[in-house]
Amino acid sequence: MRKVGPLLKHRVDSKVLKARPKEVELFYRSPEYERWRAIVIARAGGRCEAITNGQRCTKAQPVHRMFADHKIERSDGGAPLDPANGQCLCGSHHTLKTVQARASRLARPSRGGGGIKSLAP
Repeated sequence: MRKVGPLLKHRVDSKVLKARPKEVELFYRSPEYERWRAIVIARAGGRCEAITNGQRCTKAQPVHRMFADHKIERSDGGAPLDPANGQCLCGSHHTLKTVQARASRLARPSRGGGGIKSLAP
């Protein structure tokens, strides 16, 4: 296993290959979204609302960046501008919640393909 390096004939130069910049949806630049975001974060007192082992996360503004997260994601039919569908999360909890929601979405059967399908008859 140690000698795998010499077997690789082509190496990727990370200075040459650059990731495309993330494109932000116009929705997230709208004044309506900015108002919703401000309401959600202010309602939480600028502190992460995630609960882990019965304890609320201690991360808060201004030390930590807070995200206004849709409890039910817009792509799953969640209300985009209803404050009741919002929660304030720190970066790590927002990432964790988003990854779990995407995994759940991919695991369920979808309209027109995708998802995990059973091979049983």
